[in-house]
Amino acid sequence: MALTVVALFLFTREKIPLETSAMAVIAVLAIGFELFPYHADGKALHAIEFFHGFGHEALVAVCALMIVGQGLVRTGALEPLGRILAVFWRAGPLLAMLVTLSVAAVLSAFVNNTPIVVLLLPVLISVSLRTGTSPSRVLMPMGFSTLIGGAATTIGTSTNLLVVSVAADLGLRSMGLFDFVVPAAMAGAVGIVFLCFLAPRLLPERSTPLMDASPRVFTAHLRIREGSFADGKTLSEVLARAGDEMRVIRVERGSGLALMKLPDMVLEADDRLLLTDTPKNLKHFETALGGTLYSGEVEVDEEHPLTAADQQISEIVVVQDSPIEGRTLKELQFIDRYQLVVLALHRAGRELVSLGSGMGDVALRAGDVLLVQGPAEQIAALRLDDQILVLDATTDLPHVKKSPTAILIMTVVILVAAFGFLPIAVSAMAGVLMMILTRCLSWEEAGKALNIQVILIVVASLGLGLALMKTGGADYLAKAFVATSFGAPPLVVLGGLTLLMGILTNVVSSNAAAVIGTPIAVSIAQQIGQPPEAFLLAVIFGANLCYATPLAHKINVLVMAAGGYTFGDFVRVGLPLAVVMWIAYTASLGFVYGI
Repeated sequence: MALTVVALFLFTREKIPLETSAMAVIAVLAIGFELFPYHADGKALHAIEFFHGFGHEALVAVCALMIVGQGLVRTGALEPLGRILAVFWRAGPLLAMLVTLSVAAVLSAFVNNTPIVVLLLPVLISVSLRTGTSPSRVLMPMGFSTLIGGAATTIGTSTNLLVVSVAADLGLRSMGLFDFVVPAAMAGAVGIVFLCFLAPRLLPERSTPLMDASPRVFTAHLRIREGSFADGKTLSEVLARAGDEMRVIRVERGSGLALMKLPDMVLEADDRLLLTDTPKNLKHFETALGGTLYSGEVEVDEEHPLTAADQQISEIVVVQDSPIEGRTLKELQFIDRYQLVVLALHRAGRELVSLGSGMGDVALRAGDVLLVQGPAEQIAALRLDDQILVLDATTDLPHVKKSPTAILIMTVVILVAAFGFLPIAVSAMAGVLMMILTRCLSWEEAGKALNIQVILIVVASLGLGLALMKTGGADYLAKAFVATSFGAPPLVVLGGLTLLMGILTNVVSSNAAAVIGTPIAVSIAQQIGQPPEAFLLAVIFGANLCYATPLAHKINVLVMAAGGYTFGDFVRVGLPLAVVMWIAYTASLGFVYGI
């Protein structure tokens, strides 16, 4: 129990990598029990048993599902959904908000919520830019909706899988995929209503880094019309009329003939000024000079920002924990790696920095926005990377032939497990093989889908849970919990356990809190004569109340960077949501199990 307390403390230390803390716990468990053997029922608890977590069914299922989910991301199978939701936002914000939150919650019940959030971030940011509203009103509710949806099925989160697997190890009936979808849906509906109608009112309107970066820079030609103000005027007179902010890159005449940009040169009808600026400023120049913006055949606007048939200009955001955060462009060898040229850098509150000003030596921060240019296929490929956020959503992605195959594989994996034909670990592993054989994923991409941090925290949590069960620590803590709540109705005890798990999950890893809490929950249920399934679900639901702090879940960190939120914003919305969901989960469990 002392090691458990130390482990929970280490898991909260930001300066110590979570992987290091988890590995230290595994090492201490193994070494300690080997040097000082513990005997239970005439058998010694050997150190090798703490390594069984690396081959545990729950960990196999978690890793396999991460890879299958990566197949959906790599093939762009979720992208059409983003375009459909964008149509709803143009129809009506309130209905669109409700639909977006509901769809995000439903998808998160089957797919890892990180790619879902990465998919929806550009959609919601783009909508906010077009309507002139702050994305801070919608991004946090969207992120929280994925956390709510993840609690609905056994595969919704790794935490759910761990609790169900550990409970099966304790001799309880193994729960099916949809065994607790009813209480989760009842409580989830309450949470979605809160996020749709109340959360936006509680959130302040932030000037987020993404909004600051939003003046999109386009390259366009301004054609001088006959009889307009600029016809027959010198370049200096034109600049004085348009304003000092207009930057003329080149003056073209005839079939691409470039003229010297001399102040006293006289402009003629059909001359073209090559400009680079935001759409708003380009339109201002067009009106002031009486010219026409065009790019050869079509006018330049939000839907036609390109200056060449095979080139696109786009904005990408450096998100938290992305492979480019904290590194310079020179270190990354950005051009060779992504086949894109970086034109400029925007950092909140600062001017755009050009390559000529030494941008290659600037260490990139989360929230920085890079203006890039390159072939359409390279930008499309970048949008499939769930570690990089592409803001430019004006160009449709090319049709990806493997996306129907990836969707079919994921559907079969879920259905086979749902109908009990195969355990989820087996069906998910078969899904991984099919993703590889059908070339939806390469082995390299499958390897990148695995998260070392998740693997080690799962194994460490399973080890701590095993030690607590074998040494009687779980039974002792359960008796202490029952004694503390002596005389209270079973529903109050159930609610108290859910609350305890909710507090722990916002302080330490949800996996650690859940695995440690599972044997305690079973012991509590047995001691007060209540169905253990209800108390197992109290652990699952409580461990998914990751709302109150930005550090409680990686989704919160991602949304925090994108929306410009503060720690207080999460407390302002996440804490009331956690209280609402705690009450809703407790009430739904009491209703379903008759407690």
